[in-house]
Amino acid sequence: MKKIAFSLVSLLSMMAFSSLAVAGDPAAGQQLVAVCAACHGDDGNSADPMNPKLAGQNAKYTFKQLMDIRDGQREVPLMSGMLDNMDDQDLLDIAAFYAEQDTTLEGADPEQVALGRQLYFDGLPDLEIAACAACHSPTGQGNAQAGWPALGGQHAQYTADQLRAFRSGERDNDGQEAMMRIITERLTDTEIEALASYISGLH
Repeated sequence: MKKIAFSLVSLLSMMAFSSLAVAGDPAAGQQLVAVCAACHGDDGNSADPMNPKLAGQNAKYTFKQLMDIRDGQREVPLMSGMLDNMDDQDLLDIAAFYAEQDTTLEGADPEQVALGRQLYFDGLPDLEIAACAACHSPTGQGNAQAGWPALGGQHAQYTADQLRAFRSGERDNDGQEAMMRIITERLTDTEIEALASYISGLH
C-alpha cells in the first residue's frame, strides 16, 4: 500500500532542491513580466479564476514551475513558447518580483468550510491522506525554504483544477515520489471543491 509519509529518497531530493540558491532581482523581474500581466495581473493577482495568482508565492516554488514549463516538464498550453528565450536568471528575477507582491484574499463558501477545514488540518487518516497544513503551513503560506507553495488566497477554481490534474496524472511535476498524485487520487470531487474553497480564504 502506498504511504503518504516521506521516504528517505523524497527527503534527500527535497533537501537537495532546498539547498539551491534562489537569488533573483525583483527590479529586473518587473521589467520581464509585462507579457505575464495579461493573464496574471500587473502585480500577480490574476482576475480570471482559471489563472493562478503568483503574488506572494515563494520564489523557489515559482522558479521551479517556470523552469518546468520552459523545459517541458509541466505542460501549460497558454504559456507554450513564452519562456523559451529566457535563461535561468530571467526566471529567478521573475520569481523574485512576484514573491514581493501582496496576495489578495478570496472568500470561502460557508457551506464548504467545515469539510475544507477538516481536510486541510486533519487530512483523512483512514485513507492515509495527509493534512495539507503539514507541508503548506497552518496559514497556507507554504514552506519557502523547502520550496513548497503558498496556497492561501489562491483562486478556488485554479486550486481545484490543479488538484484534479494531479489526480488524473495530467500534471505530474510533483517529484519522483508523486506526493500530490498519491494524495489526490483518493479525494472525491466534493472534497476537492471544499478544500479549494477553504484554501481561497486561508491566511
